Amino acid sequence: MLPLTSLKIVLSFLLVVGSPVFSIPLNTHTTAVSLAAKFKAAGVTNIVASDRARAQSLHQAAKIGKQYANASITNVAPIGYTVQVGIGNPMKHYGLLVDTASGNTWIGADQYYTITRTSTDTGNTVAVSYGSGNFSGKEYLDTITLNSLSISNQSIGVADTYQGFRGVDGVLGIGPVSLTKGTVSNTDTVPTIMDNLLSQKSIHSEILGVYLVPVSEEDSTGTLTFGGWNSSLMTSDITYAPITTASPARNYWGIDQSITYGNSTILSSAAGIVDTATVLILIATDAFDAYKTATGATLDETTGLLKITSDQYSRLKPLIFTIRGTAFTLTPNAQIWPRSMNSVIGDTSGNSDNIYLIVADIGSETFGFVSGYTFLERFYSIFDTTNKRVGFATTAYTESTSN
Repeated sequence: MLPLTSLKIVLSFLLVVGSPVFSIPLNTHTTAVSLAAKFKAAGVTNIVASDRARAQSLHQAAKIGKQYANASITNVAPIGYTVQVGIGNPMKHYGLLVDTASGNTWIGADQYYTITRTSTDTGNTVAVSYGSGNFSGKEYLDTITLNSLSISNQSIGVADTYQGFRGVDGVLGIGPVSLTKGTVSNTDTVPTIMDNLLSQKSIHSEILGVYLVPVSEEDSTGTLTFGGWNSSLMTSDITYAPITTASPARNYWGIDQSITYGNSTILSSAAGIVDTATVLILIATDAFDAYKTATGATLDETTGLLKITSDQYSRLKPLIFTIRGTAFTLTPNAQIWPRSMNSVIGDTSGNSDNIYLIVADIGSETFGFVSGYTFLERFYSIFDTTNKRVGFATTAYTESTSN
């Protein structure tokens, strides 16, 4: 278990570009960067409200056909994962939130953008809303560096104003390029980080592999693989799901799945999205109510999360996500918030024995589900733009009991 001696936990994060063990022609150089889990002060906000606001804003934005949507900003995300990204020449480092539900990369929140000799002001404006945050400002083209990996002429938003991004410098958008539509003036869409890696021949397939180790593990490391995936981190075959045809989930990394608790189906086949910048697993209200009843949980007013007793935890059943005919199972331990980090979610009792569930109500007029990082840290995930699909496999941490 990780000691929570501060509200910031720094994890090592390994970025692997390519792998020689696959038939896909890939680069083989490796870049190491750091991943930081940023936790705001206890009680500042509510994870459920923040995640729900984000889901509703993403849903609205996709429906109107552009990523900027008017939204009431009432919640600040309490947690996010950042990578240190070098920008410009001479290079300056910025801590950017890794976001698979955004195509835009931008900076200027906690740290201002420094103009260097590689900076080009396009004269365009840029604006994006995330539900739990937003920004607006100017567009620049500049060089992005991840140690030995370099991307030239990358579109970067430079914020004049922003909300909801305290503790980070901006966002590294690794979602589909369609998510940039309407965000930059005088422009239809702008190339994403992944688009430019492909066009500049740093990778030969637009594929991103994501490996997250649960933050409650002592050795909390992770791996991003650009251009492929790392099979040595998997303990099963890969199951691929095509991008859903259902609107508006199809505009994101959207898939179809069903959810079963024990032997009872709580969500029939529904379309939703996979999102690294969402914390929880959000599901449709009917499914949430069925899960709440089946577990015997009560809604905790302070945290907004479902809370269970130790006895109820001992009786928790598997929560099974069926994707393309394959069952991906969250064990009872995987269904709970890391108990050593209860203060992060607003539990001021100081009792690490309190048990909260990481499944929450998504609310109305949104997706059937959003699978956030609490799902992704239990499975290897592959975001495959080239073949329009998302892949999943089990890992050594699928059945971890560290929570």
